[in-house]
Amino acid sequence: MFHWLTERRRRHVLEKPFPGTWAKILDRDVTLLRRLDPALHPRLRELVQVFVAEKHWEGCGGVEVTDQHRVVIAAQACMLLVGINNHDLFSEAVSILVYPSTVVIPHRERGVFEVPPTAPSTETPILGQAFKAGAVVIAWDRALAGARDSDDHANVVMHELAHEIDMHDGPTDGTPPLPSATRRRAWAAACEPAFLELRAAVERGEHTFLGDYAAINEAEFFAVATEAYFTRPRALARALPALFGVLRDFYQVELAPRAGEH
Repeated sequence: MFHWLTERRRRHVLEKPFPGTWAKILDRDVTLLRRLDPALHPRLRELVQVFVAEKHWEGCGGVEVTDQHRVVIAAQACMLLVGINNHDLFSEAVSILVYPSTVVIPHRERGVFEVPPTAPSTETPILGQAFKAGAVVIAWDRALAGARDSDDHANVVMHELAHEIDMHDGPTDGTPPLPSATRRRAWAAACEPAFLELRAAVERGEHTFLGDYAAINEAEFFAVATEAYFTRPRALARALPALFGVLRDFYQVELAPRAGEH
């Protein structure tokens, strides 16, 4: 019954045309969109409309949330769904908290029931953070840079929403919801050796394609790999072809490489 009500609400949202002011924001600020197959642009716009409507938006640190914030963040988030076309994968993301820039998370004591421990041991600067059945924290300056397809290959929105996808079916373990045991085995066969090899290389002090942060745990590996899949697909396919393959099977969409990407 609740699913029926949700679908009815979404149909009502989509009865309204995509606002012209939002289209201008996409054209001006989301240059990442130019790498998406034009045939998928209408679906992306529908996903954006629903995402904006369903999430609670809150400005923090002096930010007053505008349509620009909502559309720029929603467009990048919905890139992850445009091939799958399943809003429910973002059901764990209830609120979007938009900060102007880097957020410093204060130290707090670990709760008795926190497993694994999530409390930072010191004050920690972050660009984003995702919580299960709660908020997604986004630093606006980095979100805008990601939408404009900046050269640093980072995309904080995709990273944090990848965590929300990971959380959808239970623990944050680096494995998204997969429909069959066969798909889960294929995922493990591609990701486990890549993660272990990455961790070993980082411990040896070697440069790696995904970087040190992806070696923290399986959840960060999935989130960083998702960023790479959308921001530098050709390079990922060359460096880690098996990982690229399972990500393509999951997301069911492939962006064109950035101009000049080798």
